[in-house]
Amino acid sequence: MQFKKPKFWKYKKINFLSKILKPFTSIIILNNLFLNFKKKTKFSQIKSICVGNIYIGGTGKTPLTIKLFDLFNDNNIKTVTAKKNYKNQLDEEIILKKKTKLIVANNRLNAIKNAINDLYEVIIFDDGLQDSQIDYDLKFVCFKIKNWIGNGQLIPAGPLREKLNSLKKYDAVFLNGQINASKDIEKTIYSINPKIKIFYTYYEPKNLKEINLERKYLIFSGIGEPDDFKEILLKNKFKISKEIIYPDHYKYSKNDIEKIIKQAKLINSEIITTEKDYTKIFENYKKEINYLEVELKIHEEEDLKNFIRITNE
Repeated sequence: MQFKKPKFWKYKKINFLSKILKPFTSIIILNNLFLNFKKKTKFSQIKSICVGNIYIGGTGKTPLTIKLFDLFNDNNIKTVTAKKNYKNQLDEEIILKKKTKLIVANNRLNAIKNAINDLYEVIIFDDGLQDSQIDYDLKFVCFKIKNWIGNGQLIPAGPLREKLNSLKKYDAVFLNGQINASKDIEKTIYSINPKIKIFYTYYEPKNLKEINLERKYLIFSGIGEPDDFKEILLKNKFKISKEIIYPDHYKYSKNDIEKIIKQAKLINSEIITTEKDYTKIFENYKKEINYLEVELKIHEEEDLKNFIRITNE
């Protein structure tokens, strides 16, 4: 689904529109109650991890999935990532195929069965916390510190798939962003689940040496949180002349890209986008466009390694 999240979802207080939509959240509430009572399957032949969210879009699930894959792979543990097949998320599939070993299946049960048949020891799902069939061994929830839970309301009144008290059933929270802005968030999380682990993450560019920072740049993106892309660029001294924002998972047409290139030439600027968006650009236009490759870093990486190892013994 391609859409731009309503601005009022990010407000810290409930506004008039959110109040109007609140009765419709009963659909989500009833669905979540059903999921809580439905019996799920647990697999003893393989360790399963799910990296998901309760806040819609742009929480850093895919970068964390890649990071976890690398941690297991570095320790010679035969690991695979997995994604349910969604036609509008091919960009994430391409990134995962490029940086990990990936299974794509029409349902997540089949993904696990395929991984078991191929003798994998660990399977890491990018998304799927709300799956009704699988009882994962580890369940990780991702948030952006600056957004946290927005207005705290369920869809469509707000950005949440589940109420915040669902953290009681999860194993760890990953908070991306400025640590010094997260103390109240940390207190809230521990008040719901005192035993949950909290890890802090940030993004680090990998290909800055290949980019000319003396030039001005037109930037464009179609991701869950386009502000994050812009902030990383500004933090790394990019000169931004223009920004164009598209809906998350946007499918670019040739006309879109030609317009971008034309606008960049008019303002004498280079073009840069995200790695995810770059995967959706037609090959004959890629020479006109740069992309920023970023890597997720974890402040408490050794603690995370110990947590995963201990929990999976």
